[in-house]
Amino acid sequence: MSPVSYQTIKLSKGKHSSPEDGACVMELASMLAGEAFTDHPVSVCPVIGSFLRAYNDSIDDRRRQSLYEYASRVVGSRGAQRVQQARAERLAQWADEMYRSRRKWFLRSPLHAIERLRKPPVDAVGTYAVHAIRKHTDETHVAVLGLIDELLAIGTRDERVAARVIAAPARALDVAA
Repeated sequence: MSPVSYQTIKLSKGKHSSPEDGACVMELASMLAGEAFTDHPVSVCPVIGSFLRAYNDSIDDRRRQSLYEYASRVVGSRGAQRVQQARAERLAQWADEMYRSRRKWFLRSPLHAIERLRKPPVDAVGTYAVHAIRKHTDETHVAVLGLIDELLAIGTRDERVAARVIAAPARALDVAA
């Protein structure tokens, strides 16, 4: 049996102990970045990572496989604290919009208590945003992918880290040759 690589792995739900057990979208990102196998890669923005971890676990297998591209796109997305805060604010705003669209009686954001904290944990914002999605459909999936694109556009990508991801397929071909 050939070893598991980023090219052969199937994205699945949950946290995994090794690539042989499968990978979530963030674990795949850690592989692409050349980091230790983890669902919290250092090169990925924690706001985007928290959102993708929760989203990965909430969708079906068919939609989950479309996250492959995003595993590579988020590598190198970690930015300064101000960039992370701007992404967290946009993610919370998007979640509030989703909640408002599904509830006519929406009066307050469930993030109200978190907003009172000086620096809310970014993991809370990602999970909150995923829970705002009432039902996973192709339409909401497209909206989520668009939101990730929007979050990535806030700030800059570390091209040194991203270059390793681009070079990875070439290295794999060199090994196979």
